[in-house]
Amino acid sequence: MLVYQDLISGDELLSDSFPYKEIQNGILWEVEGKWVVQGAVDVDIGANPSAEGGDEDEGGDDQAVKVVDIVDTFRLQEQPPFDKKQFVAYIKKLIKTLTPKLEGEKQDEFKKSIGGATKFLLSKLSDLQFFVGESMHDESLLVFAYYKDGATDPTFLYFAHGLKEVKC
Repeated sequence: MLVYQDLISGDELLSDSFPYKEIQNGILWEVEGKWVVQGAVDVDIGANPSAEGGDEDEGGDDQAVKVVDIVDTFRLQEQPPFDKKQFVAYIKKLIKTLTPKLEGEKQDEFKKSIGGATKFLLSKLSDLQFFVGESMHDESLLVFAYYKDGATDPTFLYFAHGLKEVKC
């Protein structure tokens, strides 16, 4: 199994159990998330609790909760939304922080492609949700989520150059 860690904070942000598609010249990875039900599942075994001296709602104390699989699996923490000025400031800071951590050719790819990816993300800024890894490190890589054209499940976007592949 492969796990993808934030190159800056070391937080796990993704794994190969969630297939990705490269977009924006490979600088962004697009991953489909899903809403899933987590918690107790009510199994009907055919018994009648009232006939057996139990309450009608016996076993109904457990709460099932709907969560997004990627957010839950990697314990992503939602952040407040950014306005355009804050987002551009984040990108500038990301370039300064991430570029030295990349090797020669990767640095050039990142610098060439970050402008297009930034424009793409700015065009969706009002629809984006922002997440960071569980450590909530100050300079963490942001993970973006949005709902494509009426979709019921979110799509996540990752900066590919900010991820480090780790074999488990």
